[in-house]
Amino acid sequence: MKEEDFSKSIEVFSGSPWEAEIIKGLLESNNILCVIKDGIMGTLAPYIAPSVSVLVTEEQYEAATELIKSRAEKDND
Repeated sequence: MKEEDFSKSIEVFSGSPWEAEIIKGLLESNNILCVIKDGIMGTLAPYIAPSVSVLVTEEQYEAATELIKSRAEKDND
């Protein structure tokens, strides 16, 4: 299995740890690999680091943002 290079990762979402986990699940269920940045700090010390980020590779940025955007539109309906 090919290892993804997250050294040039791009943020596609920033929010609470539980929202980030939902976004991560959405992306992974659509075969978009991602990581959560600052997830441990957001969980252990939510008042110090109240938001965390979901990062994807440059190659998957466009697909990830479209997927997140379409989910947000469905939630607003």
